[in-house]
Amino acid sequence: MARRARRIKNEINVVPYIDVMLVLLVIFMVATPMMQQGVVNLPTVGKSDQEVNVAPLRVEIDAAGAIKLHDKEESSDLADLKALVASVQAKQAITPNRPVVIAADKSIRYEQVMNAMDALKQANIARVGLLVQPK
Repeated sequence: MARRARRIKNEINVVPYIDVMLVLLVIFMVATPMMQQGVVNLPTVGKSDQEVNVAPLRVEIDAAGAIKLHDKEESSDLADLKALVASVQAKQAITPNRPVVIAADKSIRYEQVMNAMDALKQANIARVGLLVQPK
């Protein structure tokens, strides 16, 4: 019986390297979204030294996204941001430079609060702020 001559392979088998690279790719794809989420530490609110002479207009946005404008004892439901801007401008025509505070339910999307603030700022209403609960 004759022995066969053994052939020497002079190629590198790259299939295991491709497998390792695909596993690493999957690990990075899963881990990357977890690393981008961070904790936002919002500032606390202390008592202001300034006294407010005029009661501010209070814009309320409830959990359903409905907008209400409160002026002392008077309250009105508004259909959209255009109606909000028109009502605030009408109130500020009577009392100029009156502050406006936005009180939003904490379960609504922050985008709705920013849309309300942006609409008021674009209408040149200068004193717009957020209503928060003091500690």
